[in-house]
Amino acid sequence: MEKAGILRPPDDEIRAAARTLLAGARFGALAVLLQAPTRPFVTRIAVLAPPGGAPIALVSGLSRHTGALAKNPACSLMVGEPGPKGDPLAHPRLSLECRAEFIRRDSPEFPALRGFWLEQVPKARLYADFADFSFVRFRVTAGFLNGGFGLASALSPADLGIEPDAAPA
Repeated sequence: MEKAGILRPPDDEIRAAARTLLAGARFGALAVLLQAPTRPFVTRIAVLAPPGGAPIALVSGLSRHTGALAKNPACSLMVGEPGPKGDPLAHPRLSLECRAEFIRRDSPEFPALRGFWLEQVPKARLYADFADFSFVRFRVTAGFLNGGFGLASALSPADLGIEPDAAPA
């Protein structure tokens, strides 16, 4: 339960900090729910956020997290890593509540996603076209910035600069 008065309302400083974390993300911690019985599972994935768009990932159908997302698209994604010095909990991080959406290879937006991904992660050319790989878009429903002492805020997709239905051009 969140204590009243602890969270700051989103302002320009908070929005800028969150958007910087999201734009700079190259990997993140993905939390999913495994089935039978339901239990949480966290893994590290490569992730990118196209300008103005929801974060995306290139995932293998052989992975546990991909199977879990196919059964239950509710997930959470955390980006932001501690720096080389200081208390790891003093470094900013952004947690996102999301719904995963698989992008089919025959989707009109697939070529743009593939091009954007390969531009940012050239080594992915080795496996991006394997049949078991697909793109997942993380439709953000809410965000939470923990930017260090005194800088915590609940955020909307608009606060994060995520435009509805934005895809890379």
